[in-house]
Amino acid sequence: MERAEKGGGRGSRCGGSWSHRGGLDRWWLWRGGRGSKAVASPNTHQTRWLWARPVPATSVPCPSAGPQRTMKVLLLTGLGALFFAYYWDDNFDPASLQGARVLLTGASAGVGEELAYHYARLGSHLVLTAHTEALLQKVVGNCRKLGAPKVFYIAADMASPEAPESVVQFALDKLGGLDYLVLNHIGGVPAGTRARTPQATRWLMQVNFLSYVQLTSRALPSLTDSKGSLVVVSSLLGRVPTSFSTPYSAAKFALDSFFGSLRRELDVQDVNVAITMCVLGLRDRASAAEAVRGVTRVKAAPGPKAALAVIRGGATRAAGVFYPWRFHLLCLLRRWLPRPRAWFIRQDLNVTAAAAA
Repeated sequence: MERAEKGGGRGSRCGGSWSHRGGLDRWWLWRGGRGSKAVASPNTHQTRWLWARPVPATSVPCPSAGPQRTMKVLLLTGLGALFFAYYWDDNFDPASLQGARVLLTGASAGVGEELAYHYARLGSHLVLTAHTEALLQKVVGNCRKLGAPKVFYIAADMASPEAPESVVQFALDKLGGLDYLVLNHIGGVPAGTRARTPQATRWLMQVNFLSYVQLTSRALPSLTDSKGSLVVVSSLLGRVPTSFSTPYSAAKFALDSFFGSLRRELDVQDVNVAITMCVLGLRDRASAAEAVRGVTRVKAAPGPKAALAVIRGGATRAAGVFYPWRFHLLCLLRRWLPRPRAWFIRQDLNVTAAAAA
């Protein structure tokens, strides 16, 4: 107790640590002001009990607390101003989409269906494609009711390597060219296959990555002539890896890398084709909800709002769209915390159900 009873001590700390008060008081602050302790009195050499009294935080001034607090406030204010400016700077002109020629994939349900309806209201000429013809016919009928000047559809299975080229050729024949290529289709694990088998991974890569590459390669000459836009609807799993989604996440990371590199190549070649990468959350559709039922606690993003964010980003030729906006923060945090603790992951996952998938 000799060090604790000396008046000077070895410097000070803030918030219930060392202080420049008396020796015993300093010892109690270091202990946090809890419990009791028998100590020797420095004058009488007798043992007596000292009972802790709560010490207000303001009673221990910290010289560095003011500057630290000021820096935190300035940092948070700067980040807030940055995000405010990023999302407030919106030069979206709905009239720019009137008469635009749009090829939209994955248009039969969820965000793709809502994208078709938004484009129809804005007066765009549409070619819609998806796997199920009956659902496509329903969406086409609704688009015509909403005022779309031209609406065509072609049913196609993107798991087939021949489908992407035939879809783009159909769109070019019907519309005479393209101003927007909106890639939105996704594929889950086929029935009867486990998620991490080579067969399932090969199928997922074809639908969720290779077909995107094929569609882009075939449509790029027309987009170059019209100075058009590529809009790629991806997922948070293409930026932040998560558990129990290995093949799907691999395909989404491949999308992000491919189109990021393609954007640089087009810039170097002075090709005026914009690429907008859209990072969305869980799709708002029955199949997506059923696939993760009991596995994740994450809620689906509302389809109409997510679709409108995608359209605004594509029309303004933005490099990236995040919906909900907090996904942008998650992507930034991933750079600072590349390996999150398992505790954080378990908050959004039912690990037992996910492991059994």
